[in-house]
Amino acid sequence: MNTTTSSKKTADIESARLAALPPYLFAELARKTREKIAAGADVINLGVGDPDRPTPDFIIDAMRHAVGEPRTHQYAPGRGYAEFRTAASDFMQKRFGIAADPDRHIIALMGSKDGISHLPLAIVNPSDTVCVPDPGYPVYHSGAIFSGADAHPMKLTAANGWLPVFDDIPPAVRDRARLLWANYPNNPTGAGVDLSFFQSQVEFCEKHDIIACSDHAYSEIYFDAPPPSLWQAPNADLDTTRAIEFHSLSKTFNMTGWRIAFAVGHPKILDALAAVKNNHDSGVFGAVQLAGAAALNNYDHPDVALMRTVYRERLDALLPGLRAMGCAVDPPKAGFFCWAKCPAGVDSMTFAKRCLDEADVVVVPGVGFSAHTDDSFRIALTVEVDRIEEATERMQQITW
Repeated sequence: MNTTTSSKKTADIESARLAALPPYLFAELARKTREKIAAGADVINLGVGDPDRPTPDFIIDAMRHAVGEPRTHQYAPGRGYAEFRTAASDFMQKRFGIAADPDRHIIALMGSKDGISHLPLAIVNPSDTVCVPDPGYPVYHSGAIFSGADAHPMKLTAANGWLPVFDDIPPAVRDRARLLWANYPNNPTGAGVDLSFFQSQVEFCEKHDIIACSDHAYSEIYFDAPPPSLWQAPNADLDTTRAIEFHSLSKTFNMTGWRIAFAVGHPKILDALAAVKNNHDSGVFGAVQLAGAAALNNYDHPDVALMRTVYRERLDALLPGLRAMGCAVDPPKAGFFCWAKCPAGVDSMTFAKRCLDEADVVVVPGVGFSAHTDDSFRIALTVEVDRIEEATERMQQITW
């Protein structure tokens, strides 16, 4: 009988990697919001970006039919159904003019968050660095941490149009960098880019042997010109450029809970991502993939175009209310987020806390995205116009 006593400590359950993460801000906001609602408050949630309108009927009808197919009741192929990958390929061709081979250049995902968080596990080593936008979606940073790598923040500011300045990345960081993330249309700022940005990203990454990554979750939610894809850059080629782009059905088609997305990229990068996912999950539910194919095949459906009109109306209702509070704001070019300055002298946590405590309105403090944006906050255009107007009226009653 082995009587050796283990020296492992069990008092601290969390791993060092988990402990290294900052608190997931959206989870904290959700908890506090639930507490207010449980107490009977009429909370207007302008926080986490989750579309409030239902998934279009044509997608739901496709799902009803698909769930009756016996094959969808079994494990799905790891890379996704041929129907879904073909629809994603057709979407890339029709929307961006990009010829992507559905077998070599496309992989199905359980939402883009799935692919974004797993990508570093596939191609990043503990001695590597991942360059992430600052402010930015927290999963870019957490994905690096979970892979054992360092995350290097690329500072985005209003002065530089909320774009990273690639030449500001220190040489020592460039030498260790494995991934470089971009997210346009941008969360949280709503900034957009033209094709020259992606050309610069590809050029910089090729020069320094870095994999270029684009998170394109808001490609079909825009207020002016349709946003471009990284793969439209004249120096980008799916078979030779080491890059990957993530496309989500969540926001475009009001399908956040369905968990369906795809990545389009260099075959070897997709092979590595697929290998990780084959060890982590058993594929996207087949019926959801078939419904997702119906969505992508109808990305220009009137119901989809209508959502852009809805977000425009909501933005037009929001801007006067924010400005009446003394909050400076540049209207977003795309996406359904609005990024604004807190009233003069008020930090973002104080602003968000008082909005929730005194007005029963949820906003996201800028410090949740970056320490250097503690003077700003984010609002999601995910409630109806009358609720947006009521929210800003309530917030205007707070004495700042």
